[in-house]
Amino acid sequence: MQTPDEALASAAATGDHDAFAALLGRHYDRIFALSFRLTGSRAEAEDLTQDICLALPAKLRSWRGEARFTTWLYRVTVNAAHDRRRRTATRSRAAEGWGDWEVNRRAGIAEEAAAQDWLAATMARLPPELRDTVALTLGEDLSQREAAEVLGISEGTVAWRMSEVKKRLRAMARAEGML
Repeated sequence: MQTPDEALASAAATGDHDAFAALLGRHYDRIFALSFRLTGSRAEAEDLTQDICLALPAKLRSWRGEARFTTWLYRVTVNAAHDRRRRTATRSRAAEGWGDWEVNRRAGIAEEAAAQDWLAATMARLPPELRDTVALTLGEDLSQREAAEVLGISEGTVAWRMSEVKKRLRAMARAEGML
């Protein structure tokens, strides 16, 4: 019989390396998949996943077991993505005005983004809170209740966000002649 995540997390929090390895083996792909949905970039998702895995032993010490381990892990991942976005935005503002090098660097980033498929590009234009909600409900197949718990919002807000996403995607598709 497989040891429950919560038992492994409690053991890992006290320094049990085998328990930590089992948790990581069990959930690494889940962390990466959510990271990819939140960032829209494989390279960023790989970096984010590695950052989360490196920080996880310290974070596990503060895990209280009040929610399912996977719910807690989703929250850790969403928070790490938000932190990365803030750092990126801060660096971007600091880099403005660096001349031709910065202009060329940004042009390269824009070309890479344009190469993504329509849905990934469209999702990237949504506000982060809508993207996070979609990543959890559709990408991770969480119920609205579970997504609300991870995001720290009400179920009604999750339902409204999903309705808003559908409305915006339809409008974007119409504007691009896809509907």
